[in-house]
Amino acid sequence: MFIAGIVSEALLYSCFSLLLGSFILNLIPKYARPEIRIPKGVLLAAALGIALFSFLPVLRIVLYLYEDLGLGYTLKSVLTNFEVGKTWISTGFISLILFIYLIPIKLEQKPLFSLTGLAFTLILIASLGWSSHAASLSKIAGFLIHTAHFLAITTWVGILMVVSWFSRNHDHWLKFLKWFSPVAILCLVITTITGISLMTFHMELSDYVSVTAITYGQTLLIKHIAILPLLVFAFINSFLIRKRLQKDPFFNPLPWARLESVIVLIVFSITGALGQASPPHELGSMVRAEGASKLFSFFHPGEINFPIHFSPGIVSITLFLIAILFLALVIVTFIKKAPKALSLVMSLLFIISGYIGFMLSLS
Repeated sequence: MFIAGIVSEALLYSCFSLLLGSFILNLIPKYARPEIRIPKGVLLAAALGIALFSFLPVLRIVLYLYEDLGLGYTLKSVLTNFEVGKTWISTGFISLILFIYLIPIKLEQKPLFSLTGLAFTLILIASLGWSSHAASLSKIAGFLIHTAHFLAITTWVGILMVVSWFSRNHDHWLKFLKWFSPVAILCLVITTITGISLMTFHMELSDYVSVTAITYGQTLLIKHIAILPLLVFAFINSFLIRKRLQKDPFFNPLPWARLESVIVLIVFSITGALGQASPPHELGSMVRAEGASKLFSFFHPGEINFPIHFSPGIVSITLFLIAILFLALVIVTFIKKAPKALSLVMSLLFIISGYIGFMLSLS
């Protein structure tokens, strides 16, 4: 169930991203973006995917309770009495309407088609925010922060995914970057601010290091480390590629945009794992009851004394420097026109060395 949760959440984020990116790009004039052709099947699968993959939290509760109450009664009870169940009913219904709506239309024919689809998708994002864990802790604030966070991520990633995988050419790429780069920066700022705010719903920011003792903290740490290569690819795909295209108009930026989307999928998968982990309420009690994370125990076996401190030594500092080198090599790979897969390898090596360096810095 844990693996299924990771996969389903990553696919759920991808479905939202594909829909948002498709609707937004079809609202952009053709002279300000490449020519895009999105297969109808992709849009329909994304619409149904939202209904399917958002059902997993409901299924998790049903599987936890059904042995005592029976499957049919438990399912009915969860759908009608639990907030997550009632929200899923509306999500499933709206997703089905969106699916039916998309069948006969062609988005490129009229802007109204994309505007309507965008409205449906925004309603679905709001519905997801309403049933989020943050909203269960603070209804209005949690809903607004989670919704803004999710919308910013899927807008940025959605445009990137659609333009990198469904562009038929790279015409007008400089004009595309002229508006997309500011949008991506704005989304990044919103994502950062709301992401920090969401963390405060689960933990004190001062406890960040100590929280790495449990699975939630380990996953959060890996996610934050994995975001750094994503930012480097974003830098390449906005600033460096703009300079390259100004010198060489025939340069094809699509492979680099696709590499960035691969890093995005890695971050989505880690985010999915984060959604399956228990937040750190009463950290000491959690560790006593469930034990420390296996990853944490691998580096620090034995009894844990809280608070845990971050105090890097020679080995960990060396690993941090090596990690920075790997990150710099991603940029060097682009500048020197080395095989593009090498940049992905450098990104993974950065994540590994940065993570090990962080873990060896704990005491």
